[in-house]
Amino acid sequence: MIFQSSKDIKKFRASNGLLGEVLAKVRAAVAPGVTTLQLDQLAEKTIRDAGGTPGFKGYGAAWGAPPFPGTLCTSLNDVIVHGVPSNQPLEEGDILSVDCGAVLKGFHSDAAFTIEVGQSTERAQRLIEASKRSLWAGIEKARAGNHIGDISAAIYAVVRSYGFDVARNLWGHGIGRNLHEPPDVRNYGVAGTGPKIEEGLAIAIETMVCEKSHVLVTDQHDGWSVKTADGGMTSHYEHTVLITANGPEPLTLFED
Repeated sequence: MIFQSSKDIKKFRASNGLLGEVLAKVRAAVAPGVTTLQLDQLAEKTIRDAGGTPGFKGYGAAWGAPPFPGTLCTSLNDVIVHGVPSNQPLEEGDILSVDCGAVLKGFHSDAAFTIEVGQSTERAQRLIEASKRSLWAGIEKARAGNHIGDISAAIYAVVRSYGFDVARNLWGHGIGRNLHEPPDVRNYGVAGTGPKIEEGLAIAIETMVCEKSHVLVTDQHDGWSVKTADGGMTSHYEHTVLITANGPEPLTLFED
């Protein structure tokens, strides 16, 4: 979405600010023994207490897919996105990706992070670092006058410098009154190509990084969880970003 109204921008910032608060609370609650369903309940309560609604819950029903049952996508280890919250306790050494969306004042927000549960391996830590650093490299290129391909190329360069790969059939997106809007924001591409970035554009930039092969499969049991075909670990980071005259403004901040 390309924002032109200052009133709409204020509402959009409020939705994204709420989501940042939600993810900060969820992040602080991650620990061995906690279940992803408990994290999901914490997120939903925080959103509803603020007058918002979960952006993901029930998603998919409009086109005949099984409605997504959670407020959070909680994706463990080899699951890269769309993991369904459950009563399975988190274990020491797991890596957990948490993705969440909220709707407030008529506008959507979307963000994600990956975190170690307790202490994980050095390789898992590098994978998370690659995902996070590549996200910020992409955000830096999200400037009026640049192209979407500049974001994609920057993300891919950082991920490959770590020796990892990116998902090919999952990507970021425009956002605003709807959760998913044009343009697509892929994690690989050629600088100087794709749609031109305009002031007022809102996009969700998300880096989905694979330890090994980028080939993915969907879990046939829950119909949602997308995981690596080879069992390699994954990491997912995301921020909703507003393009302003002064550069990119990440709206969903949840870390110091």
